Amino acid sequence: MHTRSRGILALVACLSLSALPLSGQTPEQPYFDWTSMDEVPSELAARRGRFQVALRGAERPVLLVPGAEGLSDGETFRQDDDFWYLTGLEVPRSILAIEGEGSTLFVPERDFRFENPDRRNDFPGRALAADPELARHTGIERVLPFDSLDALLATMEGDGRPVLVHADPRPVPLPLFGPPPTAAQRLVTWLAARHPSLERRDATPLFQRIRAVKTASEIRRIRRAAMLTASAIAESVAFVRDGVSERELEARFEAACKRGGAQRIPFHPIIKSGPNALWPWRILAAHYDRRNRAMRSGEVVVFDVGCELDHYLSDVGRTFPVSGRFTAEQRELLEMEVSVSDRILEAIRPGVTFAELRAVADQAIPAHERPYMQAALFFGHAIGLSTGDPFDETAPLEPGMVFTVEPWYYNHERGLSVFTEDVVVVTETGVEVLTAGLPRSPAALEALVGAVVPQ
Repeated sequence: MHTRSRGILALVACLSLSALPLSGQTPEQPYFDWTSMDEVPSELAARRGRFQVALRGAERPVLLVPGAEGLSDGETFRQDDDFWYLTGLEVPRSILAIEGEGSTLFVPERDFRFENPDRRNDFPGRALAADPELARHTGIERVLPFDSLDALLATMEGDGRPVLVHADPRPVPLPLFGPPPTAAQRLVTWLAARHPSLERRDATPLFQRIRAVKTASEIRRIRRAAMLTASAIAESVAFVRDGVSERELEARFEAACKRGGAQRIPFHPIIKSGPNALWPWRILAAHYDRRNRAMRSGEVVVFDVGCELDHYLSDVGRTFPVSGRFTAEQRELLEMEVSVSDRILEAIRPGVTFAELRAVADQAIPAHERPYMQAALFFGHAIGLSTGDPFDETAPLEPGMVFTVEPWYYNHERGLSVFTEDVVVVTETGVEVLTAGLPRSPAALEALVGAVVPQ
């Protein structure tokens, strides 16, 4: 036999063998072999139950909540907030349908991320739709293959039932520039093309009302994230001194968060000193290397940072003197800014509106300093699974609402900026400051600076 013929036969034999199961084939990996639930089924069911009650009525609307794509571009996958809030699952390309009587989860037959025919030992496969554990661990009444969704939507079209999605009900055009569409926006566009006669409505008011009030479980997690962030700030500021770079402090802060158990950093730490402290993060981040400079004695350094722990996060801010001592002017401005924050905190209680909090803040700011207090609405934002949790800015405060209080001060004429940000939760009688363990007074802030000499 010619050498070439023997080589061809050998190649054919190898290809034939590659199609056979590997003798050491890794078995399929069920979803819960890889992860556990952060929430118990009763907690998830209670959250879905609040939506179910709101959906009951003659029109019998259905709320559709899409999950994220499932792939990540260099970072660990993080599920869409709404989908995770209601399911606690990291399944990809899935949709939760909530009706007044119950919920249905539509998932792929198999998890495409665990499939690769050329590397079966590294990608062993994962069934999703047929996995009974998904329903058991979440309490969702029905788990069906994703292809079944079309049948539900076709039935809804025939019955004239509306569908709700947490997005503007108009299809989203794909512009040349601009942020990519959210999962909900993509769903709206898909529905418009595939089921054009289906009435679409915006579920934003529903999410604003329900997600704004945190459960006891959520508050516990936010409190832990806030405490971890406060601890990481205190650990990082111990390295503040003349000549230390902003990026060095970023590294110290991130390391402290992750040593404390944080899975990730929810947003790039904003640590800025001297002239950089005068600019909002979006201005500084407009250039690749601007957010790094060596700080100098006589300046202040501002921390606006957060840790993420078990999906919930914190957003905390403080101002420190690089030299370890505020100048008289810096101290005066910081005391003024903290006093504005104190007035806001004193006014927080159930029934108060954000507009009323803004009025309290405006009254507390000295008239000559008002042009330099940079914040809208109520000098803060809602927080929980993100730094932009849904909330209705016109609604009265209720126990369980969590948000930040952060009156910024930027004065380019004097070349000074100061900042204090706290995370608070509305209680039955007033407010709890979840970041109260981190000092706010000038003397206490000074005491934290420069305790450790960087190596």
